[in-house]
Amino acid sequence: MSQPGALGGYRRQTVAIGMITPSANVVVERVTAAILVDFPEVSGHFSRIPVHGSAEADGYDWAAMLGAARLLGHARLDAICWNGSKGGSISFATDHELCARITEETGVPATTSTAAIETVFRATGVKRVALVTPYAGRYQRKIIEVFAREGLTCVAEVGAGLTDNFSFCQVPDAEIARMIRTVAAAKPDAILTYCTNFPAAHLVDGLEQELDLPIYDSVSMGVWGALRCAGVATARGRRWGSVYGRDAPA
Repeated sequence: MSQPGALGGYRRQTVAIGMITPSANVVVERVTAAILVDFPEVSGHFSRIPVHGSAEADGYDWAAMLGAARLLGHARLDAICWNGSKGGSISFATDHELCARITEETGVPATTSTAAIETVFRATGVKRVALVTPYAGRYQRKIIEVFAREGLTCVAEVGAGLTDNFSFCQVPDAEIARMIRTVAAAKPDAILTYCTNFPAAHLVDGLEQELDLPIYDSVSMGVWGALRCAGVATARGRRWGSVYGRDAPA
């Protein structure tokens, strides 16, 4: 008979973080689970909202978003994160509003992938960004315009030309790495792989070392933001990128 705690040490989990994910997403849960291997006291929990098909929809479905947050709130979590990049095509202020509304609804501190990225960019003085995404040109331009309004200049960008949410997860590693190396030639302050159904997180550490540039992945940044929201020091996750190892601001 198994002894208490024998099943993967589940009894040691004393911190709980929640992720709201787009319904067509297959990357957020995988990356979150992989990162939390380095944080055995933290458990990850998930809720979904309807986001599938075209990436072109404007704005948030507030009822669905807050409904997903309420379900996570039932688990008395330490932090909730919208692990989606939609805010980057609307406005950073919209994500700040989302965080406030989630906390008002649930009593739980909240963040988003975009809010976590913004925190680090502001703290480290990033102004010149290189953007790597799975998106087609029209949606990519919307993101570049929003970033410009936030004082972030896109000095290089490349997209995979895709428009269906599910297809974003199918871009091969070799292609993502090629895209990152391409924009690195512009010598940006930082490279951003931006889409939470884009499987780039596991490539960040090796490419940061190769290119000598900071690289931020939207999925792993969402997890980083949730950990920081929950008061968890992130240095143990250094293999997921330099941001985890640095004494970055909460």
